[in-house]
Amino acid sequence: MDSNIEQPEKPVISKGIDGFFKDINNICRFIIRIFVEAFKRPVEIREVIRQCYQVGYKSLALITMTGFITGLVFTKQSRPSLSEFGATSWLPSLIAIAVIRALAPLVTALICAGKVGSSIGAELASMRVTEQIDAMEVSAINPFKFLVTTRVLATTISIPILVAYTGLVGLLGSFLDIHLNEQTSFISFFQEAFKNISFLDFITTGVKAVVFGFTIGVVSCYQGYHATQGTQGVGKAANISVVISMFLIFIEEIFIVQIANSIR
Repeated sequence: MDSNIEQPEKPVISKGIDGFFKDINNICRFIIRIFVEAFKRPVEIREVIRQCYQVGYKSLALITMTGFITGLVFTKQSRPSLSEFGATSWLPSLIAIAVIRALAPLVTALICAGKVGSSIGAELASMRVTEQIDAMEVSAINPFKFLVTTRVLATTISIPILVAYTGLVGLLGSFLDIHLNEQTSFISFFQEAFKNISFLDFITTGVKAVVFGFTIGVVSCYQGYHATQGTQGVGKAANISVVISMFLIFIEEIFIVQIANSIR
């Protein structure tokens, strides 16, 4: 037999475990490259602004409706329980704590993971399978910086803004329900709402928003940029981007809340 024939490489542990660690290594290198490209000149300011428009402004209608309904429904669900103890006056404070600490960042991130993440994953995957990314490399354009870094920056910038907007809209939905039932004034509602909100709550929510935005950007760009299998890979990249983003968002939520509670 010919001794020059290459033998298949044996796995170090097992094929599945080796593949897992290989993927972790590739993702880490992908993230490091994002940071390196972000601080390199020239900065693609126009593309970042365009992507912020795609991520932020085009999500406003869905975010507005979801945030408003979330605040309204949560208030309606909480009222019967509090009224049993004659504590309906606590509603503004309760809703504000729930919305600012948990609902606003989580709802916004999940919506953006579904809408924005799938869009970015499908767009980059489509460019990969149609060889547009390869064409950009041939034409002396840095496709990683132009396509990946700008989108990750856009999600990291836009999603915290959307989280703040969702929190405001959610509180307005809560105010509408409380005003119709208890005739509470606008000023009184917000005075009561922010009575038990601390500076740490705003910091924690801001950290969540930045982490969630970065996660959505990295996951969707990674899946789209490394898509394979032709047109079938486009749908696969979009689907996996949403699933993995949502899974990581819940994991990050648990860790950040645990850290915040240990500091509180």
